[in-house]
Amino acid sequence: MTTELTTLPAQKYALSLHTTTPELGLAISNFADETRANVWNLGRDLSSYVHQYLIDFIQPQTWADLAFIAVAKGPGGFTGTRIGVVLARTLGQQLNIPVFAISTLAAVAWSHKNDYEKLIATEMPAQRGKVFGAIYQVNAATSEITALFPDTLLTPEAWQETLANCHTEYQLIQAQSGLAATVTSILELSSLEWRQGKRPDWSEAVPYYGQHPVEM
Repeated sequence: MTTELTTLPAQKYALSLHTTTPELGLAISNFADETRANVWNLGRDLSSYVHQYLIDFIQPQTWADLAFIAVAKGPGGFTGTRIGVVLARTLGQQLNIPVFAISTLAAVAWSHKNDYEKLIATEMPAQRGKVFGAIYQVNAATSEITALFPDTLLTPEAWQETLANCHTEYQLIQAQSGLAATVTSILELSSLEWRQGKRPDWSEAVPYYGQHPVEM
């Protein structure tokens, strides 16, 4: 049995945000003939200026033109991740539209979907000597992504053991810089879920921190 895919209504757009690093990434698309994306390195000013950058970026579209919102949920920086998820939740609640929370590591894997035909393992440095790791099966032909090993916080030794036990050839991608550029992948992954009929409520969008910012 095949699932009937839904498409974005006419004159509607989707918006994605990426704030898990000091860079701000924004993308908007109607998935037909118009897609825009940009990245700004705001550093510590991200929290102060994200709203103004978003207001300027969305034009000439308006809030009423949005069908859904997508946001990078982490892993990533604690403050930046929280800012993005809270902003997406607020917009989703006020506009009464779905909010898709997408893994930062999944977006990295998806951004390499045309580069490799093997499994994609993504890793990211975490605090206190740990790493975030995940393994994804990406099929660009069918526009599918499957988490074979979901985003997990591990010691470097445990991550290496996980990779060693992977009995299928994989490509390792280190997610260390320029992650905001994957905001278009956040948009594409959320579009896949939208087309499958998923409509997550804004309250379902929660950040994935993986670890507490302060050692307990």
